[in-house]
Amino acid sequence: MNTMARRFSASCAALTLLGASTVMAAHHEEKADIVDTAVAAGSFTTLVTAVKAADLVDTLKGEGPFTVFAPTDEAFAKLPDNTVADLLKPENKEQLVSILTYHVVPGKIMAADAMKADSATTVQGGDLAISTSGDQVMINDAIVVQADVKASNGVIHAIDTVLMP
Repeated sequence: MNTMARRFSASCAALTLLGASTVMAAHHEEKADIVDTAVAAGSFTTLVTAVKAADLVDTLKGEGPFTVFAPTDEAFAKLPDNTVADLLKPENKEQLVSILTYHVVPGKIMAADAMKADSATTVQGGDLAISTSGDQVMINDAIVVQADVKASNGVIHAIDTVLMP
């Protein structure tokens, strides 16, 4: 697996962890990896499906650490009709990997640290803008709806919008 695919896999796993962490954080804090946490959460089914289609599960189950800005199912639902279905097609795998890895940052960045920064470079290679407005943290145009969901190989921050590179 090439480096980008590994990074993408890590990104997807981290996104998956965020969803599961929402449900299981109190019981499994830092015991489950990003992917397992996301699966257990139940609010990241679209993300988990995308991570599987992009062959990034093993990457996101890897050692890490990873910070995943994980779009919720509601975030994916805001995309134009058929966007997700089109991205899941085998012929669009490269684009899907690019989008998913754009949600993953190497290292474990907790919310308090993120709020001190104005940007972060993703596994995909692009930069994410980080800003605050009142008590809200923004990643590009997405609002962090749940922060600091810890996993054994990183941290997940749930967001309300899918980020596009």
